[in-house]
Amino acid sequence: MTDTTAGLEVGAIVAERQVHLTRDSLVRYAGASGDFNPIHYRDDVAAEVGLPGVLAHGMLTMGLAVQPVSEWLGDRGWVASYGVRFTRPVVVDPRDGADVGVVAKVGTLDEQGRPSRIDLTVTAAGQTVLGKAQVTVAFR
Repeated sequence: MTDTTAGLEVGAIVAERQVHLTRDSLVRYAGASGDFNPIHYRDDVAAEVGLPGVLAHGMLTMGLAVQPVSEWLGDRGWVASYGVRFTRPVVVDPRDGADVGVVAKVGTLDEQGRPSRIDLTVTAAGQTVLGKAQVTVAFR
């Protein structure tokens, strides 16, 4: 297998993805996670608590964001740690859904010149939704 980490520099894009979420996506995630908070599927409840609409689960957004990094690593390594700051909610329109964009760039290199931290830019509706989204990676 060719080492695709060789020659990468800080700022190099290692993965990109666009994910379309629908209300069905939220219901499926609620079933898988056990998080049935009605702000994730009921417009009336979201409005009652002052939200702009039904929101995607934070952990769903976080999971979608790290997936391209995990796929880029493949069998060569693993995600050693991952952290984000939730900055804005992902509002999922009942008809149009929401698109979440992820761009993963090399943040730092290790002593051998391989990426050691991947910085994520995660957006929805033209705004950043996860701040300080950083993935520490390790290689075999």
